[in-house]
Amino acid sequence: MNDQISPSFSLVVKKACPTCELIQPVIKQLADALDITVYVQDDPEFLNSVVSTVDDSELKFSYHNNIEIVPTLLRHDPESQEERLVGWDKSQWETLTGLSELGQDISPFKPGCGSITQDPGMEEVLAARFESQKLRARLVNLAEAEDIFEAGYERGWTDGLPIIPPTPTRVMRMLGGTDRLADEIIGHVPPDNVPCPIEKIAINAVMAGCKPEYFSTVIAVVEAALQDKFCMHGLLCTTYFSSPVVIVNGPKSQLIGMNSGVNALGQGNRANATIGRSLQLLIRNVGGGKPGGIDRAVLGNPGKYTYCFAEDESDSDWPTLAMDRGFDRKQSVVSLFAGEGLQPILDQLSRSPVSLAKSIAASLRTVAHVKRFGMADAILVVCPEHRRVFRQGGWNKHDLRQALYEELMTPGAELLSGVDGMAEGMPARLRDKMLNKFRDDGLHIVTAGGTAGMFSAIISGWVASGDKGSQLVSQQID
Repeated sequence: MNDQISPSFSLVVKKACPTCELIQPVIKQLADALDITVYVQDDPEFLNSVVSTVDDSELKFSYHNNIEIVPTLLRHDPESQEERLVGWDKSQWETLTGLSELGQDISPFKPGCGSITQDPGMEEVLAARFESQKLRARLVNLAEAEDIFEAGYERGWTDGLPIIPPTPTRVMRMLGGTDRLADEIIGHVPPDNVPCPIEKIAINAVMAGCKPEYFSTVIAVVEAALQDKFCMHGLLCTTYFSSPVVIVNGPKSQLIGMNSGVNALGQGNRANATIGRSLQLLIRNVGGGKPGGIDRAVLGNPGKYTYCFAEDESDSDWPTLAMDRGFDRKQSVVSLFAGEGLQPILDQLSRSPVSLAKSIAASLRTVAHVKRFGMADAILVVCPEHRRVFRQGGWNKHDLRQALYEELMTPGAELLSGVDGMAEGMPARLRDKMLNKFRDDGLHIVTAGGTAGMFSAIISGWVASGDKGSQLVSQQID
């Protein structure tokens, strides 16, 4: 008595495939001789006159069996590993099935066609269809007559601008931008201290308008924001102007098309705009940080929509911000700074590093208040033309930093409260001290902007900068 179990077979086809049409006689031969199930991806009536079929128009079988080409013939043997053939090859099919004289009257070889599962956009559609259990977020069902964009406003999900509806398909597509698991918790989002899985970041990245290739950068931005040194909770609560400023360094910024040149801190670049916006929406929708609630800023600043740009790294001898933070030029890094709006530095006449450094230092004195020293950090954004002045004068970035430090040293007696008729100022105990405008590691220098125009700028920091407040933080992009 032979107890050996015979193998079974599966065949995946579609009517729109000429090869599948061609091998109809072969399919009839297989059905008469073997235990075979035929799955049809498109037309459930296809092959009905030849053999009974299974409607796979939902593509469940094709998806779970990774069908990339039709026809695909699979052999299922309990005692051995599954085998498969793609396209039509007479000799190979005869070997796999153990049958001879298959398709005697048709061409012995024809390549197949692409499976419907490989159509553009289908990967995310099918992932949402068959792996939606990976998504844990609550699914919001809208009424039939409800406008999907107005729904975002009515539910308080927006920053005042329209959002992209985060459908399961779009969220799955965004999750495809990382290898990290959707349910991985990366931290707790203030102010409500809510656990934040990767999935929630993906949802808000979709709403912000990100592309999946931006997603690893978005994750790094969120990880940076949740570092204790950044003090995201305090930044949300302050009545000051500040909000997160995102600076991106390294190859990733170029790979995803970020703007470090003309109008780098302005509108018009999708990556710059949406990466920064993702963080703001996440803080709002996951952490509960909404204006008028815990966010009580007196004026705020437009950067609370988005404040994100890449650094110009075209001068290989001028270290980047990431390099200042201990990273290598080849590493992709995001840095977050608690900053306010943009303060211009106009100097079109200086042609020597000394003159230009003095000019920049004079502008830096006005950060927060001209008589308040050591209170707020700052980012100096040096435009390419000003960088050129320094480089042609033989200065490097270290030389500029040292010159600014020296220019900004000031006797405390000149800064005291009441001096020059201004009540604001430093306390009397510092009268005999020499003070610098910025604490150690309080002034950061980056390069960005167009190559025409001698206009640099200052991004003033939160007045709660430093060890007891917010510090610039950096995070490598996976």
